[in-house]
Amino acid sequence: QVQLVESGGGLVQAGGSLRLSCAASGRTFNSYAMGWFRQVPGKEREFVAAIDWSIRSPYYVESVKDRFTISRDNAKNTRYLQMTSLKPEDTAIYYCAARDQPFTSAESLALTDPGYWGQGTQVTVSS
Repeated sequence: QVQLVESGGGLVQAGGSLRLSCAASGRTFNSYAMGWFRQVPGKEREFVAAIDWSIRSPYYVESVKDRFTISRDNAKNTRYLQMTSLKPEDTAIYYCAARDQPFTSAESLALTDPGYWGQGTQVTVSS
């Protein structure tokens, strides 16, 4: 069974940092674009960041550029989202996601419904 499991969420003070992890099982995702979305209750899910199979041209939503960094460790089949300078408006449930076909661009994750989703991890940033 293909599964994505997020971890690393929690409560942090504004200006602080967190690193989210997404561990995959059931499939090696080295050749798949993967990334992160977030959602606040009552709001639409928002794309945050993505990285492609070649680890080239990471793609970020404008509001997190220069604050968040997406990376992947193919040997561990794990992806990360390093978040710095966190703001209260970053508070959301963060979901790991992956495309359901290989060798696509990072941007495609934001434009196409991902085939795989994690269960989400809560990030709360206090003011």
